[in-house]
Amino acid sequence: MVSLSYRITSRSRKSLIWIKGFYHANITLNLIKLFKRPIKDITLFQRFIPFIESNNYSQNGEDGIIHAIFKMIGTTNKYCVDFGAWDGKHMSNTYYLRKHEGWKGLMMDGDPYPGTGVKHEFINAENIEELFKKYEVPEKFDLLSIDIDGNDYWVWKAITNYTPHVVVIEYNACIPYKPAVTVPYKAEFIWDKTDYYGVSLSALVKLGKEKGYTLLGTDKNGVNAFFVQDELVNGNFEVPEPEKLYHPARFKGQEGNKHPHDHQERPWVNV
Repeated sequence: MVSLSYRITSRSRKSLIWIKGFYHANITLNLIKLFKRPIKDITLFQRFIPFIESNNYSQNGEDGIIHAIFKMIGTTNKYCVDFGAWDGKHMSNTYYLRKHEGWKGLMMDGDPYPGTGVKHEFINAENIEELFKKYEVPEKFDLLSIDIDGNDYWVWKAITNYTPHVVVIEYNACIPYKPAVTVPYKAEFIWDKTDYYGVSLSALVKLGKEKGYTLLGTDKNGVNAFFVQDELVNGNFEVPEPEKLYHPARFKGQEGNKHPHDHQERPWVNV
């Protein structure tokens, strides 16, 4: 049984973290914007929005980072596309924007969530642009969030006729920054809960450069990478070498916590 003193200490620590995040979001960020300074470290703004923790909204405090990015670059149509969106609410990178900031957009997931507005679609590289066309996604929009636990690299690569200003995409922090590798493409890939999934951060950096995007950083838990169009970087962000932006897996905020190793030793593809 967890002791009362432990619970008090834990809640006090989390409260201080929340207060620190609130300060940076409402004081630090406004000062940076006021004095026209670039953001040097986007993880400064990683935070959970509600005071009492809830798995409604983002999983790792991505809401705060996304808010800071758009505070610097502004919005155009406030349109977002989010897939593997689950039910569009729990642990979603776009729920806060849609609920509180007036954003609209498309949410898709491979599992059905009736009544949520999330479209039931199994996404792969062959159908992604057809799905965008089917649901009338504008060619240019503000935010794309990709989290499908497998073919993330291949699906982003296949998006060529649509241009989001910001891309938030899951990387595999259970493997090192290099080499630039991903799982071999298999349209029906299903994650088996091991560390064999997705793509290394360096592979995403390489693909991002080909598409005209700069890596701004990753969240401290080693889940998502944040990219912005190259032309929106200067004056808004001061970005170090990409390798310095890598965070290893510490899922649920616990050091060394990552997925079990793939004992089948399945192959990776260099990209």
